[in-house]
Amino acid sequence: MKQFIDYLLLRNKGKTFVISKNNNMTLEETKQSIQGDWVSIAPELRPSIIKNADGNMKPFYLSRVFRYSAGDKFELAVINSADPYGKAPLVKILIKGHITWQGEHPIAEGAQKVDYIADEAYEVTPLHQGFVDAMNQIASTGFNKWEVNGTQSVMGKAFAPFGLAEGQVYAEYDLIYVLNEMLFWGARNVDGRNFDKVENRPTNLQIPLIRKK
Repeated sequence: MKQFIDYLLLRNKGKTFVISKNNNMTLEETKQSIQGDWVSIAPELRPSIIKNADGNMKPFYLSRVFRYSAGDKFELAVINSADPYGKAPLVKILIKGHITWQGEHPIAEGAQKVDYIADEAYEVTPLHQGFVDAMNQIASTGFNKWEVNGTQSVMGKAFAPFGLAEGQVYAEYDLIYVLNEMLFWGARNVDGRNFDKVENRPTNLQIPLIRKK
């Protein structure tokens, strides 16, 4: 959160910063406003369903690069890291597909429910030998030998590390909200549940993405 506040202060240095409480964008205005490329402000923290030996929830860290283009097409690249500063990247995940808009979300005026359907690509690229070793132990069936920087498609395949079943088209049930040139998605559920079911759709806002320069 500190990086987010620092970003707001730097971005608005020397002028009054005002957050509009009444965004009230139409669906078409929202689609138009998110065209292009977006990136994380800084490495981000997420809860997970995995617990440490002491019983506390184990966090994980990531950064995002997102592109939205005509025809409701999207691309999302996520790099997961072992540390909070993104200095020890573990794996890059790339998904491509389409967004289905499902109506207004009550979290904020102008927010929209969206479904991300990864019907074009779902690729995994290990970036660390430890991740490679783990994949070769638990996800070798149906795949080539995993190697650092070796990209493999998991689309439509059984891939236990990500909970994917054979023939499954991956989908996430999320939200989109645009405010002051920032793109918000939903905050991960505090118990670590994924957005893989409609009932798991988020009810709060995640730290936003900003325009890629």
